[in-house]
Amino acid sequence: MAKDIVYFDLETRRTANDVGGWGNKHKMGISIAVTYSTRLGEYLFYEEEEANDLINQLVRADVVVGFNHISFDYDVLMGHTIFDFRDQVRSFDLLVDLEKQLGHRIKLEDVAAATLGTGKTADGLQALRWWQQGKLLEIAEYCAYDVKVTKCVHEYGAKNGHVKYNDRNGREQKVSVQWSLE
Repeated sequence: MAKDIVYFDLETRRTANDVGGWGNKHKMGISIAVTYSTRLGEYLFYEEEEANDLINQLVRADVVVGFNHISFDYDVLMGHTIFDFRDQVRSFDLLVDLEKQLGHRIKLEDVAAATLGTGKTADGLQALRWWQQGKLLEIAEYCAYDVKVTKCVHEYGAKNGHVKYNDRNGREQKVSVQWSLE
């Protein structure tokens, strides 16, 4: 049976300010979460009421890949379960690996634009405005695109042994990565 790599991202209903700070990510709520499963070959969409289905998919995955999902998305999910993803789910966070290599955090936008020639379609604050306006389809499209970008960046790095990024001065740089999940 093929390995199931699940690419994952979620958008929230509330900001850190709305919930009393970054220490309360578990109170932010889920507007939309999206996964892409390599075993299923499809994207799945979840609303907050379906958090248990999302959690079950993540737990069953051979590895969950995301960008800042270990310290953000998992913390948001902790508002829906007592399950500790860090200890119980095999995860690979592209941001964590890049931060180790570079010595600082970097945005997915900066990696995607340089590596793939395409950036993100919006940002988390826009997704929050869409939530307030009841525009779930826009959130779902944006979140699915972020999952696709994360998947493509990961696959590029695994195949080529490097990814590119735009540094703080807008210059394109290259960083070596070892992202094969075999």
